[in-house]
Amino acid sequence: MAQDAGHPTPAPGAPGPVAPAPWEGRPPRTVLVAIGALLLGLLLAALDSTIVSTALPTIVGDLGGLEHLSWVVTAYLLASTAATPLWGKLGDQYGRKRLYQGAIVLFLIGSALCGLAQNMGELIAFRALQGLGGGGLIVLSMAIVGDIVPPRERGRYQGLFGGVFGTTSVLGPLLGGVFVDQLSWRWVFYINVPVGIVALLVIAAALHIPARRTRHTIDYLGTALIAAMAAALVLMASLGGVTFGWGSWQIVGLAVVGGLLLVVFVRAEARAAEPVLPLKLFRSRTFTLCAVIGFVVGFAMFGSMTYLPTFLQVVQGVSPTVSGVHMLPMVVGMLIASTLSGHLVSVTGRYKVFPILGTAVTAIGLLLLHQLQETSGVVETSAYFFVFGTGLGLVMQVLVLIVQNSVGYEDLGVATSGNTFFRSIGASFGVSVFGTIFANNLGPHITEALAGQRLPAGIDIGTLTADPRAIGRLPDEQRSAVLHAYSVSITDVFLYAVPVVLIAFVLAWYLREEPLRGSVTAPDASEVLASNPVERSSRDECARALSLLGSREGRRQIYTDITERAGLDLKPAASWMLLRISHQGSVEPAMLAERSPIPLRVITEASRQIEERGLGRRYGLDLSLTPRGQEAADRLYRAREASLAELLGDWWSPTRPTDLMELVDELSREMCGSDAERPRNGGARGGRGGAGQWQGPEPPWAR
Repeated sequence: MAQDAGHPTPAPGAPGPVAPAPWEGRPPRTVLVAIGALLLGLLLAALDSTIVSTALPTIVGDLGGLEHLSWVVTAYLLASTAATPLWGKLGDQYGRKRLYQGAIVLFLIGSALCGLAQNMGELIAFRALQGLGGGGLIVLSMAIVGDIVPPRERGRYQGLFGGVFGTTSVLGPLLGGVFVDQLSWRWVFYINVPVGIVALLVIAAALHIPARRTRHTIDYLGTALIAAMAAALVLMASLGGVTFGWGSWQIVGLAVVGGLLLVVFVRAEARAAEPVLPLKLFRSRTFTLCAVIGFVVGFAMFGSMTYLPTFLQVVQGVSPTVSGVHMLPMVVGMLIASTLSGHLVSVTGRYKVFPILGTAVTAIGLLLLHQLQETSGVVETSAYFFVFGTGLGLVMQVLVLIVQNSVGYEDLGVATSGNTFFRSIGASFGVSVFGTIFANNLGPHITEALAGQRLPAGIDIGTLTADPRAIGRLPDEQRSAVLHAYSVSITDVFLYAVPVVLIAFVLAWYLREEPLRGSVTAPDASEVLASNPVERSSRDECARALSLLGSREGRRQIYTDITERAGLDLKPAASWMLLRISHQGSVEPAMLAERSPIPLRVITEASRQIEERGLGRRYGLDLSLTPRGQEAADRLYRAREASLAELLGDWWSPTRPTDLMELVDELSREMCGSDAERPRNGGARGGRGGAGQWQGPEPPWAR
């Protein structure tokens, strides 16, 4: 309500009434519908990095080309990883809605073409097209959240988006198996089309983004160079020893091209105004070590997730659906360990032990996977998968915390995206290298297993290595020998990965443990489980973390805390009301009680205390602040600002950047006296209790 002419004017520098932000005035239902559509788009992109794994054995059986199996995954990962920073910058510069719609269309075209593919070459090319769109879906969906919800709520909503990655990690392999068993492997891709069309229509109707633009000098050259370099090196790793000999001109040429592109990339990034990967990050030993460890984690995780379903379906003969179920212990172990390690780091402030322990357990998990045989039982297989997933989980979340804790505020965004970028590139290399080792070993193992034996008509060694379905046409004795050859070829892959993980184990000992900033203890699942680099600016990353941490503090009697900080002898409910009046200009207590779950009696006691202390004055039914009241509200506001600033540690230094100051100011204004933060009880300052406390059960938001 507007103030009357005789109302006091807020003191200079006090929070006072604020101008409506772009997201204010939006009907909550419209925002929720738009968020739902964004979640659908993100679900599609996140799912496509995991759903294909259990369908791969059937795909190669239908299309042939087992030696190129890895590229069905690698093409998607490489394309989406390379496109991610480009989508983010273009969205800032030209507006995110149209670009997001374009990303959906590109993704759907790629999905439809993947379903129509008639050979492995077509499928790999269409997967790359799909990955280009998928990169846009992931980065833009999370960025748009910042356009349509206020900073105080971003942690909650982006937590939902992070949860999508955890969900798809579990559901992806399972759904892939269900589609293959019940329909066809082509429906792994076709299912995207109707869901994507729904998301496209809802976005067109419900998403209204403020017309804000941020100018960028987009590093097109750096993006192209790093994509080309990664593609050349991954091609070298996947074709070497399989399609071409390691000493052939093709493989040597790819190695030379990759090396030259690396040199050109380094020179280009040194001159770029906004480099896709700032070279100054590598001056930090901590970032460099975490980048290498992250590369290894992606290498081991995606490489194994791609070939374990092949072992389960081809060697152990389970259905695609059951193979997806068998993968769940690994994913569950990863999620539990990731959550637990992040919580323990937040509580103890100690983190170095987790990368060391995580890489060690991952190496043990790989050795256990190497022990798997065609006769291994469900309990044994599940236990080995769980150990391996637990090792990955122990290190994944903590790496993000360590990187964010090691850099200055100005590098927070690029350091986070840089760390996840190396994990994504590691995933591409892991899938490719695992595939090369498998393809190199399979032919010789089958030849040795069938030495001197006559094969049925129409079947030769080449057929058995290209199409796993041909194994079913062999006599029992030969079938058993070939299955053993497949088993050894796949499980040897895990043995070769052990030395790589041990390198990460050694490097983890060289990490330097430093005091943790409070604001880096809240990474979300998108930073941990996403197959793509996370693209958020330093301000966006900080807003998300402070929003999440601020809401947690709200559940721990934040108004008691800031009342003590401000040196006021008020009930927390009175402090909340002071800030609420300052935020809105004036309030009608009875109307406030109707619109909030706080009992009328508590609001009445709070307003009476404000009036008795001379902090507020009645104008009709409205309660407004006196100059003393505005001064008290300003002290409370500054106390809230200080509580947020404490989470920033040394980022909140005398030389802190302007945008960080503006962010803390914005969050403090929004949180103080808002519906998002209400006092936990009406007791006296410092939780003294007594007659001032509420009677009866706490309202739902206070539980």
